[in-house]
Amino acid sequence: MKKKNILSALLLAAMITGCVGNIPAAEKGAATDVSLDNSSLEISAEQASSAYDASSTLTSVEEPIETAFVDDVALKDLCQDYFVLGVGINGSDLFNQCLNIPQYMELSKKHFGSVTMTNLMKSCYILDQAGSQANLSSGNAEPALSFDTIDPTLKWCQENGMKMRGHTLVWHTQAPGWFFREGYTDDGEYVDKDTMLARMESYIKQLLTHVQTEYPGVIYCWDVVNEAVEPESADPDSFFKCRTTCGQDPNPWYDTIGPDYVEMAFTYARKYADEDVLLFYNDYNTYQEPKTEGIYALCSYLKEKGLIDGIGMQGYWGIDYPSIDMIKKAMTKFAELDLQIHVTELSIGVDKETDAEFEKQAKAYGDVFQMFHDMDLEGGGPANITNVTVFGLVDHYREGDQTNTRIFNKDYEPKPAFIKIREVMENY
Repeated sequence: MKKKNILSALLLAAMITGCVGNIPAAEKGAATDVSLDNSSLEISAEQASSAYDASSTLTSVEEPIETAFVDDVALKDLCQDYFVLGVGINGSDLFNQCLNIPQYMELSKKHFGSVTMTNLMKSCYILDQAGSQANLSSGNAEPALSFDTIDPTLKWCQENGMKMRGHTLVWHTQAPGWFFREGYTDDGEYVDKDTMLARMESYIKQLLTHVQTEYPGVIYCWDVVNEAVEPESADPDSFFKCRTTCGQDPNPWYDTIGPDYVEMAFTYARKYADEDVLLFYNDYNTYQEPKTEGIYALCSYLKEKGLIDGIGMQGYWGIDYPSIDMIKKAMTKFAELDLQIHVTELSIGVDKETDAEFEKQAKAYGDVFQMFHDMDLEGGGPANITNVTVFGLVDHYREGDQTNTRIFNKDYEPKPAFIKIREVMENY
């Protein structure tokens, strides 16, 4: 634990002459996953979508010294003694992803040490229905995969020395229905358990083999299973409260395989992942006690079998709820398992975009980062927090987007939340 040298940063900022300059207006961005996390909601944290607009310039270093300091100091450096700081790379297709926005990627590279693709690595973007049906016609029962949506970002990471969290292998949402049906058709009957297990294994094998062969070392961990614990729709015979539905929609993994789908996904991921790749279970509302209990039971079981390395706690939190104590209680419970903890999708929004509300947002961000420091082993706490990822960079990065949870505004200027995070972490 070392105190950051603020004086050095100020001196360096003072030495810089000229300005950053205008960066060309970005191509239009796209939809990504944004989630609500209220105690009364069952809806997944990742089921809502919004659109964004990115244009404008970075702040000039000829601004007053406070702004120059903001531009000069990288948040990832302030956090590096405790955890890797990550950011979400948004987008729903090759054209509207943030990879096409120079400002977004440069600022991400400056301030963050890992990225997560918020959308384009989910199975609905990778599974190829026509190719799967063609495989069947030729006597090959395995699903066909296409890596067009993930290769460009993986290549950017490879070229820029950036690590990636793989998100996500098995999730009941954004998994195409045909993947679970006879003949890979939209209206076929569900396949039997053995057939679905074979498809799951093939999907995981093909995806992991591709990224590990073509982009070795880029993906350092995977969210293997996403959001499988849900007390409100739990299988009554499941020891970890396995989700059977999501609202009115079925959980097709449960319907075809049963609650064993979670363990089998981790089994296949462990089988095909490189030895140094970490495997995580990821969920939202982890601070709600029934879910905390189910997640703890599941991850304890997986740990006994040597199948899991960490727990992802999604951070769709509000200014007033949940309380810091609620989050700390759940994190302390998970820490008993001696697994790594990632805060995977940190997003704290405001109801109204006013200066007063953004100051409250800043305090909330500051409070959770203070908690992360205090809870982390390096800060004297009980939890081995190794990554904190904010699930996006700028508000309104595309026209029509309503998202206001980020730490930079649409003009790529630091919001009060950025300043508060910096103030908290530069003390250590």
